[in-house]
Amino acid sequence: MSSDGGVPALTLAELRRVDLFDDLDDEELGAWLAVAQVQEIAAGDILAEQGEPAPGLQLLLDGVARALLVTDGRTEPLGTQTAPTWLGAIAVLTGGLLGVRMQAQTTCRVALVLPDDVLDLVLTQRVVHRTIMQQIAPVMGRITAIEQNRDRLAGLGTMAAGLAHELNNPAAAARRAAAELADALEILGSTIGQFVDAGVERADAQQLAVMHREALDRAAHCTALDALDAADAEDDLAEALEAMGVEQAWHLAAPLSLVGVDAAWLERLSSHAGPATQAALEWVAASLTARTLATELAQSAEQMSRLVAAVKTYAYMDRGDLVQVDVHEGLETTLVVLGHKLKQTQIEVVREYDRDLPQVTVRGSELNQVWTNLLDNAIAALGARGTITLATHRESGGVLVKVTDDGPGISDDIVDRIFDPFFTTKGVGEGTGLGLDTARRIVVDRHEGTLTVNTAPGRTSFCVWLPLPAA
Repeated sequence: MSSDGGVPALTLAELRRVDLFDDLDDEELGAWLAVAQVQEIAAGDILAEQGEPAPGLQLLLDGVARALLVTDGRTEPLGTQTAPTWLGAIAVLTGGLLGVRMQAQTTCRVALVLPDDVLDLVLTQRVVHRTIMQQIAPVMGRITAIEQNRDRLAGLGTMAAGLAHELNNPAAAARRAAAELADALEILGSTIGQFVDAGVERADAQQLAVMHREALDRAAHCTALDALDAADAEDDLAEALEAMGVEQAWHLAAPLSLVGVDAAWLERLSSHAGPATQAALEWVAASLTARTLATELAQSAEQMSRLVAAVKTYAYMDRGDLVQVDVHEGLETTLVVLGHKLKQTQIEVVREYDRDLPQVTVRGSELNQVWTNLLDNAIAALGARGTITLATHRESGGVLVKVTDDGPGISDDIVDRIFDPFFTTKGVGEGTGLGLDTARRIVVDRHEGTLTVNTAPGRTSFCVWLPLPAA
């Protein structure tokens, strides 16, 4: 900013062009002229910075200024202000911080009235005071709406990234299993030809088929303990296979040891297969592997279906706006959606549900935003480890849901402000301060419920009460 003598002096006529001063007489307007400091702002310079107190009332006499919303170092244009107009009066009167950055788009000539002078004059001139107050609601409403949309999009992006990570694990497992299954099927398809080429007699082939079926039956009844025992026996089996001259002995030993194959079984198979022993072993091992891979594919598909179903339930797709829901269903699907965050921690989730609770009529997808904000805050409060307790019960003609964490608690000097818009304890770029404000509005304004907090070191509970329809 500069204020050298080359800047044209401010006149009463210029002030009268600013609509803030409509209906003022010359004497009243002269009071503003006496305290205004004229400055010239170069294009690209900052008139006022977001997140800081306003420098005062800025009267834009010439030029164009643009409003920018700054988030994580990125700027988003919100619109322009063209002279003659006024800036910063709301922040001066409310004592708040500026919600946007104002930057000169062209060279601007500005008259600055310092905050103390603004307060003195506005309090004695009701017309000016009324004009400023009439603009507070629409201006703050626009800024809040923009921030809330950004908050929702940021939350959606976080959720999408987490779900993509969750879906990637079973998808990768399915791709691997499909590739290995193709190899196993190729072995199975060539076995009969190899038996024929080796001259295996019909009676021997029948015995090999019996042994093959026995191995599959054993695999169907294997337990986790059997798998542990098989790991111990795998080395011995691999050595026995190598002693028989079997190729890729270590590869075949893994599936065969799982069903209890031992030296006696190998000797019996070799007596029936003769020169086709390698093919017979590969046939049995491939069948066992194919069975395991088919199970893995089914499990991967089931996991992906579960995640997709959770997202569908979370958003209440294919349902109307107002829905009858079980609050437990919303809590559980939200936990699935936030599962990627919990997996990175040692946080335990304890459920104390009253399963006899009736369903409530809510705007389903909105209510799940509440659970998301409360659970996400609890996870952030705990960090790497701790316990989150989800409790539900019936109370005062409604349903009460408590989300409790055993983290450090909320300090007394900020607990009364946590539901205020734009208030956040997170670092720059980590939060917009709209999560709890959004949750409160959804519960209180949209569902006629209540959202309160009880906090102390080692225990913080957010309590959501939702009314039940009158019987």
